[in-house]
Amino acid sequence: MHQRTSDAKQPNALEPYGWSDHLSTRFRRLAAIGMLPGRVLRVDRGECTVATDAGPMRCVWTPLEGGTDCEAGPPVAGDWVGIHHDPVPSVAVILPRSTAIRRTDPDPSGRRQQVLVANMDSVFIVHGLDRPEQVARMERSVVMVWESGAEPVIVLTKTDLATDHAIATTMDVMNGISPGVPVLALSNLTGDGIEDVRAHIGHGSTVALIGESGTGKSTSINRLLGSEIQATRDTREGDGKGRHTTVSRELVLLPTGGALIDTPGLRTLGLWGGSKGLSRTFSDIEHLASDCRFRDCRHESEPGCAVHRAVAEGSLDEGRIQNYQRMEREMAAKRLRDSRRTRSPKPHSAPSPEEWG
Repeated sequence: MHQRTSDAKQPNALEPYGWSDHLSTRFRRLAAIGMLPGRVLRVDRGECTVATDAGPMRCVWTPLEGGTDCEAGPPVAGDWVGIHHDPVPSVAVILPRSTAIRRTDPDPSGRRQQVLVANMDSVFIVHGLDRPEQVARMERSVVMVWESGAEPVIVLTKTDLATDHAIATTMDVMNGISPGVPVLALSNLTGDGIEDVRAHIGHGSTVALIGESGTGKSTSINRLLGSEIQATRDTREGDGKGRHTTVSRELVLLPTGGALIDTPGLRTLGLWGGSKGLSRTFSDIEHLASDCRFRDCRHESEPGCAVHRAVAEGSLDEGRIQNYQRMEREMAAKRLRDSRRTRSPKPHSAPSPEEWG
């Protein structure tokens, strides 16, 4: 009977992190050349902490020259990687990512993408009920998540700071963000709603949490963990808003199964790609558009526009079509810039150290 090369190094300790037979098969070639599989837990200061079958390891990023069928890097939290030990523990290979949240790098040029987290099954978009609804930002967040390949879930925190009427009103608004996206509400103070959130975290699955600073991402993780693992700070006096504490993306295991990736608050959400995400998020608008008189209708002032008819009838919010058009224009402008760069190639610039962490 044929014995697999990697049998002696089956990563049983990685099973809680989501290791599977599929990953084992993909890793077989790397195991044959002596690499150890692992999952990136945290990246900071130019190094990363990686979970392995031998325990957590601190590794540098030293990409394997001539490596094929792998990501270019640098590694991010959630990545599955291959590690070698010559001369020090080093991440040499990043396995192809099944999903990844990407945004336009916030540097002035906007020419690079920044990968935030990888290999998550779903993403909790966290919004605190102690602040305005910020519909446009939430719609943009959902577009990013759908585009990543993961499933979005909207999580409203701090229900203890809002009235029942305010909670119901905000949930109605959030239910209109993207058809079919679950909207959950919880209080990290009392624990109300935490089981509804936990039900969306399957055994062996990975969930990333994104949102502004102070929305309760780290506090939610502590509530799900049942212990104060993630650093948090008290809310500010006067406005009740949480203070930002998370400074890097970090993957932690839940005792009940599954993994969570905490992320720092995101100030900018520049879309990198997004056509698929836009279609999923605004499927109601695209369904209406199929009834427009003209196939190339821009939903502005054309006669026979079904989208504007829906706005006039009150079945579609005008702000929603404006946000849709704004992101559509943003992506069209990016495609034009990319096309120009393709015609006039420029020297490749390596990822900046600031992307680590």
